[in-house]
Amino acid sequence: MTSSNTILKVENISKQYRLGLVGTGTIRHDLNRWWSRVRGKDDPYLKVGEVNDRSTKGASDYVWALQDINFEVKRGEVLGIIGKNGAGKSTLLKILSKVTSPTTGEIKTRGRIASLLEVGTGFHGEMTGRENIFLNGAILGMTKKEIANKIDEIIAFSGCERYIDTPVKRYSSGMTVRLAFAVAAFLEPEILVIDEVLAVGDAEFQKKAIGKMQDISRGEGRTVIFVSHNMAAVKSLCTRGIVLRNGEITYEGNVDSCVSNYLKTEESNKDQLIKLKERTGNKLLFFTKYKVFGNSKNEKPVTGGDLVFQFHFLNKQHIKSDRISFDMRIEDDFGQRLGWVSSNVLKNITSKTPNQLEVFFPLNKFNVGLYLVTIYITVDNVCADLIDNAFSFEVEEGDYYGNTKRIPSVQSKIVHDFSILFNETKNEEV
Repeated sequence: MTSSNTILKVENISKQYRLGLVGTGTIRHDLNRWWSRVRGKDDPYLKVGEVNDRSTKGASDYVWALQDINFEVKRGEVLGIIGKNGAGKSTLLKILSKVTSPTTGEIKTRGRIASLLEVGTGFHGEMTGRENIFLNGAILGMTKKEIANKIDEIIAFSGCERYIDTPVKRYSSGMTVRLAFAVAAFLEPEILVIDEVLAVGDAEFQKKAIGKMQDISRGEGRTVIFVSHNMAAVKSLCTRGIVLRNGEITYEGNVDSCVSNYLKTEESNKDQLIKLKERTGNKLLFFTKYKVFGNSKNEKPVTGGDLVFQFHFLNKQHIKSDRISFDMRIEDDFGQRLGWVSSNVLKNITSKTPNQLEVFFPLNKFNVGLYLVTIYITVDNVCADLIDNAFSFEVEEGDYYGNTKRIPSVQSKIVHDFSILFNETKNEEV
């Protein structure tokens, strides 16, 4: 440890998996590893393998779920670990909790670690809730008397009093999470490791659990390592963050800068070209580019945050605005229509520059997921440009339940005269 205040230190942690097989591989591979160890050589299979990008097909059967992870955690600190699905977050927590071992590297800790990784982890389904509390306490090294002194608080916090003497296999997933979190929090480990399990609980329990974790870190001086896709929960709870991408740490710093880095779009300031195929209309007006962003131009949309669409178009014939209408519809990936905007009905359409439309949804309530957008523009009620499923956009999880308060962005000037949208100055080219 580099200082007396450091409670956890991760040094050069890497984890390699072989795809498609249970175990480390074939007998030939195991013999090669054994022969390398006898000769004092490194494992030959650590020299192969690819970055763990789940969206692409690789050439190697070996992947690095984690690669060269290094960080320290101070006593009383709340560390948030964020990243996309498949980034390596759960693998890292399993290594920290000693559920699995790293391929290379080591972890140094001071004190007991309690983990809440998956619904029902560490619970025996045939045992009652009360019996599981004593079982988990014993696993953490506590005496029966120590557990008995805490059991009333645990049961009360979980809200499962009526079912505490019922086998856990009869519990719903939400009840199991409630009891598991209460056990992990109240049995006083020095380090509490929590994966994305609070998403199973309802909004009331999420607020309650976040409050308890704040008490654990700030009031009791214990350490929390928290993984979540809920950026509002991460911001309200954590003091520092780590961003994982394809098994590597890409950013580390204060929690606000980490969330901004994670939400930053890969094409941060670039407009996306709208494809020319599968569009109909007489092309008197013509969509060229689009951009979708959230609270700022460099951030992805999140639930509870702003959602902004920008469209660029051509109007080479200087068509007057009173002849033009614009429509946009939003559908989920099942084809169910969720939203519709029309210049003839709504006035949440603005224009800051010539030949650009901006549609603004303040504090949107779209759920997490992928959505498809169809855009439509007419001249004299005749289709000029219609693009079904012109593009898709993704919404990340944010402050959906209003757990934290944010000052809404200042909305652009509402356009009551649609002619502003179609400025008759020089039109931009594609």
